[in-house]
Amino acid sequence: MSTSKIEAVVATPRTGTFNKGHARRVRVSGLIPAVVYGAGQESVAVTVDPRVITKILYSESGHNTIFDLAIEGKGTNKVMIVDWQHEPIKGKLLHIDLKRIAMDKAMRVSVPVQLIGVPVGVKTGGGVLGQVLHEVEVECLPGDIPDHIDIDVANLEINGAIHISDLPHSDKLKFLGEEDALVAHVTLAKEEAVAEPVAGPTEPEVAKKGKQDAPAADAAGDKKK
Repeated sequence: MSTSKIEAVVATPRTGTFNKGHARRVRVSGLIPAVVYGAGQESVAVTVDPRVITKILYSESGHNTIFDLAIEGKGTNKVMIVDWQHEPIKGKLLHIDLKRIAMDKAMRVSVPVQLIGVPVGVKTGGGVLGQVLHEVEVECLPGDIPDHIDIDVANLEINGAIHISDLPHSDKLKFLGEEDALVAHVTLAKEEAVAEPVAGPTEPEVAKKGKQDAPAADAAGDKKK
């Protein structure tokens, strides 16, 4: 399950004008701006400790972690991180969105898929294991969200495949993708193509492609909710 055992994360309500200058001052103070919403309640702008949030994001359950958020003067709610922004160069957290979670209502989340074992088709047949889906979307109660879904692929032979229909189904977990969607498979390794010699005195032309660097993304400012 993804319900965290960590202590409640403390958040302090923000006041004033929520512009880029405000967000910059919050970060200089060692905190980051955040917004809490959902469960039929009003949105609240708060500040939180980025070190605590980073620890949650890099935990086993990651952004699917459900934890207690204690907002000073406004009580405690179960919440989940639903969006976050990083500084593009150094990777520091800039802003997060937190959604209040009703533990008695089903929700949709994406859960990582982990492949366990080495397929027999790789060991003895010279095959290659390929993972097509690294996450699958499921619907379940918040307390039933798995940290990840483990799939044993040890018995996969050449051309063997795992589909969503092969994943461990239960009454508590509903898979939302197509049942025949491919999750992982074992295929034969492709041999490198050998170019045939070109007849005639003319040298064959070689087409060259340059690597085009994508422009760096601008740092995102504070979100307005």
